Amino acid sequence: MRIPTLAIWATISVLAAAPTQAQTYGGNAPICLQRWYWGGGETFYCGYSSMAQCHANASGLSAMCVTNPYFANAQVPREPAYRQPRRAY
Repeated sequence: MRIPTLAIWATISVLAAAPTQAQTYGGNAPICLQRWYWGGGETFYCGYSSMAQCHANASGLSAMCVTNPYFANAQVPREPAYRQPRRAY
């Protein structure tokens, strides 16, 4: 009795599991091409090094160029390497 019950629960849990989406952005480039397809699908292709290069490939398509928020070499604003001395009045 225990084996059929476990088999039924295992089958229900596998069939009820919702599919998950993969990471939207990928690649190791700063610019991504977001393209839309007829019927509601969309893809991201992150392989461009400049906006001009991406715009050249996006022309004539239902697509737009966006910056990759997960780009590994993104420039982060930093503090200056030196500090200003304090002024004494």
